[in-house]
Amino acid sequence: MNALIHTTFGISDFWTFLLGTIFIVLLPGPNSLYVLSVAAQRGVRQAYRGACGIFLGDLILMALSAGGMASLLKTSPTLFYAVKYIGAAYLGWIGLQMLLSCWRHLRNRHAITPVAVSTEQNSEPFTKALVISLMNPKAILFFISFFIQFVDPQFSSPLLSYGFLALICQITSFTYLTVIILLGARLADAFRQRRRLSAGMSGGVGVMFIGFGVKLATASL
Repeated sequence: MNALIHTTFGISDFWTFLLGTIFIVLLPGPNSLYVLSVAAQRGVRQAYRGACGIFLGDLILMALSAGGMASLLKTSPTLFYAVKYIGAAYLGWIGLQMLLSCWRHLRNRHAITPVAVSTEQNSEPFTKALVISLMNPKAILFFISFFIQFVDPQFSSPLLSYGFLALICQITSFTYLTVIILLGARLADAFRQRRRLSAGMSGGVGVMFIGFGVKLATASL
């Protein structure tokens, strides 16, 4: 099987790539946390809109990686630092907004709208998820340092190789995010009825987004 895939698509060590992709996708990150929060706050349909933004963001990162962005970032420290600090600042800003909203709603004992709903009701899940995906440190490091290692440089059609790897990544991501969305939808009623629980989730996700920002700011190639 591995030999057939290598011959047909120019993929080196497919099963290692597949297992690595599954483990990396399963690691908690801003993409999955955002989709989970949207599913719990606004339902399955809006969560899938967010998931589509993530799919597009990942596709853009894969295309940039295939187009030589990894080499460019490695040879241009200034560009690398600009990308990672802008991304870190954006993730940190999202986390801070969640924490501030959590704090305001916990102080307001008479509020009847769950904090998670109020912080997301005016946002567009697709657009926000797209930006989060492009700024996701896990995805950036994955596509730059891991993704391109499994393409045989001697293969005559490298675009076919990258396309095949991209398809595997998207199928894995879609499967995982679907599970996350269905889980989040089951939690929706509990968050609507329990304001403190909803605020606690928003605050916890905010802290994790700040952590993702710090991780990206300290990342190196």
